Amino acid sequence: MELQLKVVRIEKPESVNFILGQSHFIKTVEDIHEALVGAVPDIRFGLAFCEASGKALVRWSGTDEAMIDLARKNALALSAGHTFVVFLGEGFYPINVLSTIKRVPEVVGIFCATANPTEVVIAETGLGRGVLGVIDGVLTKGIEDEDGIAWRKGFLRTIGYKF
Repeated sequence: MELQLKVVRIEKPESVNFILGQSHFIKTVEDIHEALVGAVPDIRFGLAFCEASGKALVRWSGTDEAMIDLARKNALALSAGHTFVVFLGEGFYPINVLSTIKRVPEVVGIFCATANPTEVVIAETGLGRGVLGVIDGVLTKGIEDEDGIAWRKGFLRTIGYKF
């Protein structure tokens, strides 16, 4: 079988965070949905899962139509078996739900959780597609100096993650 490498860019508004992962069962859609609404009151999200057998459909759920549309569109573009993508509405962040998603029994792993521009490196064979990895953000430009350390510490305290 011939192997082809493809790059699929995640299409989303700049401020929207998402989580890309892999699981192993169609039950993933309902279990991640239940985990998210149980973890964060009034969370707004869209979730889509690429079924890897049977009808091989994009299965989906969520609480926000715009995020659901993003999830379905990007999952279909990926078309990699057993991958899932969760798009979070504005004001919701991966740091608040990542541990919850990781504890869902079907979840095998997480490829990324980010708002950065992201490209997913896909391998495609005659059987299907799989995620090889992700390109999350831009090329590193240097090493943090004292001003950078001060900025980082100030930023984390400004947004309430450190005191």
